[in-house]
Amino acid sequence: MTTSAMEEASTRGRTAAQLRSVGLKVTAPRIAVFEALIGTGHLDAHTVHERIVGELPGTSLQSVYNVLDALHGAGLLRRIEPAGSPALYERRTGDNHHHVVCTRCRAVGDVDCVVGEPPCLAPTDAGGFAIHTAEVTFWGLCADCRRQPEASAQPEASA
Repeated sequence: MTTSAMEEASTRGRTAAQLRSVGLKVTAPRIAVFEALIGTGHLDAHTVHERIVGELPGTSLQSVYNVLDALHGAGLLRRIEPAGSPALYERRTGDNHHHVVCTRCRAVGDVDCVVGEPPCLAPTDAGGFAIHTAEVTFWGLCADCRRQPEASAQPEASA
């Protein structure tokens, strides 16, 4: 067995253990979808589907949506929904980080908690709610878009 094959088998084993640890049945689509998000940042369902269809050619886009929903519901993925964009999924969970979205190219990045410990922002009146998370999206131009000549033009309005 090659080193690459051993690393892949080890990754698959860890993925299967993570799925089992949250009570999910281990299936090929769940493993493929979860692994498609390793080290990738924020992906939408279409991109995840494109990444796994070569490995699992019979997998439908609807199946990918179903798996993403199951993984999110089990707490293995975080779903964010920036205005004007499809839902995006990431593996970074368990902390209260925020996001920054480029108004031109729609690139998304992570921003660590703004101030202090989660929820890091507290409303003056929570209306009886016990706040545990603050979800903040910052909007602006990413470094790549700022380097482009038209970067001085007015950025696209966000939805």
